[in-house]
Amino acid sequence: MKSNTKKLTMAAFFVAIAVVFSFVNIPVGLAKCYPIQHMVNVLSAVLLGPLYSVLVAFCTSLIRNMSGTGSLMAFPGSMIGAFFAGILFYKTKKLSLAFLGEVIGTGLIGALLAYPIAKFVLGKEMALFGMVIPFSVSTLGGSIIAIIIILSIKNTELNKYFNL
Repeated sequence: MKSNTKKLTMAAFFVAIAVVFSFVNIPVGLAKCYPIQHMVNVLSAVLLGPLYSVLVAFCTSLIRNMSGTGSLMAFPGSMIGAFFAGILFYKTKKLSLAFLGEVIGTGLIGALLAYPIAKFVLGKEMALFGMVIPFSVSTLGGSIIAIIIILSIKNTELNKYFNL
């Protein structure tokens, strides 16, 4: 996918999907997990690249926060995973590394960066690693869904459009 117009359109589509399906959540501890966000992270990382995947995650988090369906922890939780998934796929073209980038970026690094937001901005008492399990559950589920979608696209005529 080379055209900036195509990329921008696809990015807007991914933001819309993530926002519209933000009601799909799994409560885990103090967090609500949104697997659709992580599915979108991996899809946008693979199909659009690192810059667009981070922008999609940022726009989704911003809209969800403004509409009251998200929390401030969505920013590091989604953007870090989108960044790592995008960079790793861009550098290697390996789907497995996009998956790994999303899972480690969100499940570990994003969760650790969410800690100061939860503690000092939101005033929630929690352990430093308190968000690792909820974020990991969310990102694993969404990333697996994305991999299934991408592998399915590779076996269709859409593969020509996306250049997978």
